[in-house]
Amino acid sequence: MLVDVKIFLPILIGFLLILGFLAWLGYKRTSSTKDYLLAGGSVNPYMMALSYGAAFISTSAIIGFGGLAGKLGFSLMWVVFLNIAIGILIAYMVFGKRMRQMGKTLKSQTFSEFLGKRFGSSFAQWFSGLVIFIFMPLYAAAVMKGAAEFMVPVFGIDIAWLALIYIIIVAVYVITGGLKGVVYSDSLLGSIMLVSMIGILVFIYIKLGGITSAHSQLTSMSHLITDKLAQAGHTGWTSFPVFNSQFWWLTISTLMMGIGVGVLSQPQLLVRFMTVKSNRDLTRAMAVGAVFILIVVGGAYIAGSLSNVAFFNDFGKTSMGIVGSNVDQVIPQLITTYMPKWFVYVFLLTLISAGISTSSAQFHTIGTSIGKDVYEDNIAKNRKTKNTLLWKRVGIAVSIIITFILGIFILPAGMIAKCTAFFFAIAAGTFLAPTIGALFWRGATKAGAISSMIVGLAVSLLWTFIFNGGTLGIKSLTNIHPLNFIEPGFVGLLFSIITLFVVSKYTNKLPQEHIDACFARETVSEN
Repeated sequence: MLVDVKIFLPILIGFLLILGFLAWLGYKRTSSTKDYLLAGGSVNPYMMALSYGAAFISTSAIIGFGGLAGKLGFSLMWVVFLNIAIGILIAYMVFGKRMRQMGKTLKSQTFSEFLGKRFGSSFAQWFSGLVIFIFMPLYAAAVMKGAAEFMVPVFGIDIAWLALIYIIIVAVYVITGGLKGVVYSDSLLGSIMLVSMIGILVFIYIKLGGITSAHSQLTSMSHLITDKLAQAGHTGWTSFPVFNSQFWWLTISTLMMGIGVGVLSQPQLLVRFMTVKSNRDLTRAMAVGAVFILIVVGGAYIAGSLSNVAFFNDFGKTSMGIVGSNVDQVIPQLITTYMPKWFVYVFLLTLISAGISTSSAQFHTIGTSIGKDVYEDNIAKNRKTKNTLLWKRVGIAVSIIITFILGIFILPAGMIAKCTAFFFAIAAGTFLAPTIGALFWRGATKAGAISSMIVGLAVSLLWTFIFNGGTLGIKSLTNIHPLNFIEPGFVGLLFSIITLFVVSKYTNKLPQEHIDACFARETVSEN
């Protein structure tokens, strides 16, 4: 992706100066642990929705999965549907309201602390914090490396230096401004992503003669599906893969279930619900969040799918024919081939925004998990440094260093989508069942929650290495259809739910007064 550095550099510097100002603003308005961890608990609902969406959408959604849509087509729009139906509507109206209300009652400031206080278990807090600290850096490293890789051909600088610059930029406002700095910055970054994807959608439909014409042309291209893709279950870019085929399991299990449902288990997103002051604010934020996901994620998938029509009309090749097997090049190739030069600069800022917004949320979550949930609240719980900002900031700094080392010196290329899917699997298997139990089942016990986390994590890891090693770019121990295509997190979640239910039925219940307090309704004025 070639641009004029003399033009782009001033744009980038201006962009970074604005981020610097927002970091300073977050720092000036951070005077307590609650400010640092929950942005004060009174974030504007529209800013919260943009922050939630920006934290959720990274370069993997726009580039990785947008490019995958160029290969698979509109079947990926089912992921968008689930992202909105589950990741927005159910997350905000069901999970979000209960999470905000119960988190406020328990005075919890992190996701892990919420689980610990809800089940009266320090183990649940430090164990979940440790899982986040160990596994989320893989996801964070992939996002960081992906963002840096796209900048290499622009500046002609080694990826290690670009990653270092990128990570320093994120570190400045996350370490200093805490979640307030993150939320302020995410509002800007999310807005850039939104405007950019609207521009791409408008252009692609105008170029292809409108919505009806574009979709009709794509439907008529089904005869261009190669034999290799057809054998994997591909039937066309506007139809669903063949039942029980490789692509059917990929779409249903990994994409729809793993990403669409797995969003409910993401700690960096769940904590966002505790940043607003009322349930009414969550209702207001919901519409903004839904529009954001529809346009940004849906826009990337639509553009990726319709790139086949544009490339075929002009070059006689489908998207895969243009980029070979590298799906990550579909969207960049579409942008550089057809969009005006000035839009390429906007798109670069969009990629930077998508990467930075996700990275900032990841670093904040990883750092506070190890700094507060593991060290401060457990290892050093009786020391005088408790409830200060010191160990949260130290934890974030440590998480950033680990992420940099993983991304530059350990992870191979092409791991963005794989590491994303892997962490979503770990999070779903470990966190989703105890979170559901904490929020909606009075009968969930301490032993049930702990057991479900341990079993869910163990099953997700075992399934990954035995059947789904491709998730991490390694060879699976066995090759059994369709087990090799079933999402590990989905299997881990099933075992985790069964464990939570069975163990809770036969172990000691939590004190009734604690349960009553957790499920107490707020007064009408607070809603």
